[in-house]
Parts: sequence; structure tokens; C-alpha cells
Amino acid sequence: MDFNFTEEQDMVRDGLSRLVREQYEWETRRKAIASEAGWSPDIWAQLAELGILGMPFSEDVGGFGGGAVDAMVVMEEFGKGLVIEPFVPSVVCAGGFLKHAGTPAQQEEHISAIISGERVFAFAYAEPKGRYDYADLETTAKKTGDAYTLNGHKAVVIGAPWASHLIVTARTAGERRDKEGVSVFVVDKSSAGVVTRDYQTVDGRRASEVYFENVSVPADALIGEEGAALPLIELVTDEAIAAQCAEACGAMKVAHAQTVDYSRQRKQFGVPIGSFQVLQHRMVDMYTAYETAVSLTYLATLKLGEPEKERKRHASAAKVGVGQSARFIGQEAVQIHGGNGVTDEYAIGHYFKRLTIFEGEFGNVDHHMKRHVALG
Repeated sequence: MDFNFTEEQDMVRDGLSRLVREQYEWETRRKAIASEAGWSPDIWAQLAELGILGMPFSEDVGGFGGGAVDAMVVMEEFGKGLVIEPFVPSVVCAGGFLKHAGTPAQQEEHISAIISGERVFAFAYAEPKGRYDYADLETTAKKTGDAYTLNGHKAVVIGAPWASHLIVTARTAGERRDKEGVSVFVVDKSSAGVVTRDYQTVDGRRASEVYFENVSVPADALIGEEGAALPLIELVTDEAIAAQCAEACGAMKVAHAQTVDYSRQRKQFGVPIGSFQVLQHRMVDMYTAYETAVSLTYLATLKLGEPEKERKRHASAAKVGVGQSARFIGQEAVQIHGGNGVTDEYAIGHYFKRLTIFEGEFGNVDHHMKRHVALG
């Protein structure tokens, strides 16, 4: 198995690393989070101009001919800088639904707008009672003539405050937890009946509770086959898991480096705490956990094109391993920093928050452990 990156991917990594380092430094990020908008539209526009938003798309739909590995490269660099802009909801999730199952008309209308940064999407799939079951839906879409009427409530929709459009899962047939009867729609967030309650998440991003009250969407807003979208949802969320694992790896790398650097500066009993053997062992364990996470992420990303069962197994294995590493590294980093590690002024506390939240997105460690075992 070839783990070498192409020359173009290395160039993208270097360029993106420089952009994050020079234009997304710590104070700039804090100001963006504290602003009314909660993010940086200027950075989003730069990412579009540099072609970053088009990297995972094929040339057939206006992209740059990349794929999951390219998204992994981007997300690892984003993780290093704790970039809050919604690459996963808009490019990986919405773009994934459209490129896998969108009609030519849908792809032409939406993917080009995603690549140019003109449209920002959020993925509205989670519900208050649904836990991690994508088929556990109380949101309904009933067909009336040439349109569908949506009613329901979606919870913790990451990036929704910045979004112009939503990708929404809804039940078009069957009972609440049936595997059949699940459909996916593109919904303009400005549509009559869409109500949002926006808030900031623990890790600095923005999310919304989204309510649909007799929202009418045209029949051509349906992505893929009506009532048969569950396998598509699982495919796209596995791609999102791989991308977020890469983001976590980037964050873990910086968290470890900052902890090592702090241990060389912080003195106790007249010597740097990094000279204490017990802390050296803990930081070596952190590095080992990081390297394990990187290997699992690479493998899961490369397996996304495999048959369904193989893809799911490796996505779940990555989520379990990377989730465990993220929790371990985040907690060790804060403990070695001591009280400073939980202050707003120290970056390490923010890395800890992002790594902690990552563990619960698209299914936590326990959920994916069960899924991996069930797949054999």
C-alpha cells in the first residue's frame, strides 16, 4: 500500500500550512470566534480562490480531480490551526451527497457554488432522540403534488449559522427507525418555515437548532432515490469521519508539540519539568498515540473506495482508535500544563476542547466499537 503523497498534494500541504500559520494565527482565530459572524468569510474566500474548496471534486463537476486523500491533507492542516470554517459540512458532506447521487442539474447548480465559496452548506441529520442512528428520524417529508413538505427538528447542526443551504435527512415512508423510507433533500435556509436558533459550541464553532414548519421544497430538491438514502448517508458520513480523523491528527500533533515545549520552559524545584522521567514517559505515550491515530486515519481514507462492509469496518476502527488517542492526548496535555491548560489565554485548552468534541461527532467510540464488532 502506497502511503506517499503526490507532488501536488505536498505543494498544497505546504501552501495551506503557510496560510494557516501566517493568516490564522492564534489571536486572529480568537477574534474571529468572538466576532458577531463567528468565522472569517475572508479566509473562506481565500480557500476558494486557492482551489482548496474544489480539491476533493473531480474535473467533471468543476473540481481539481482530487478525492478523499486530498481532503485528508487539507483537514490535517486545518486541525493544526484549529480552523473553524465549515469545510467538512459544506465540502465533504454536502459535496459528497451531490457528487455521489446528485443529478447533473443539481451538481451544476450547487457544486460549482460550493467550489467558488458562494454557497455554504450545513448537514442537518442529528435529532434530539436519534442518538447515532441515521434512520431514527422524526423529521418527515410528505409529497404533495410536485413538492415535499418538511416538518421536524434537527439538533446541533454544525456550521448552520453560516450556511445558505442545508442538506436534510427526513423520513418519506415507514416507521421511525425503519432502514427504508429515509430520503435526503437540499433546502434553501431562507425558505419560509425554516427557523434556527444559533449558538457557539464548546470548541469555538457555531451550530444551530433547526426547525422545519411546513417547509415546502420542490421535487427536484431530492438527492438520489426517494426512501433509499440510508446507504448514501452512511457513505458520506464515513467520508466525513475520515476527514475529521485527519483534523484530529493535526490537532494532536500540535497539542503534543506544545506540551513538550511547555515542559522545557516550566520549572519546578529549579529544573524544567521536562527533565522528570515520569513526564517524559507520558509525552512518549502521547506521541505513540498520535502515530497510531495517523496510521488508522490513512488506512480508513484509502479504504473509502472499497465495498461497503470493508469501508465501514475501517471507518469505525479509525473512529475508535483516533477517538481514544484524541481523548488521551488532550487530557495528558492539560494535566502536564497544570492550571494554565484550562485558561482561555493558553492555546492548549482549546486543542483539548476540539479533541474532546471530535470524539462524539458522527458516533462516539462506544458506538463505533459496536458497529465494528457487528460487521465482523
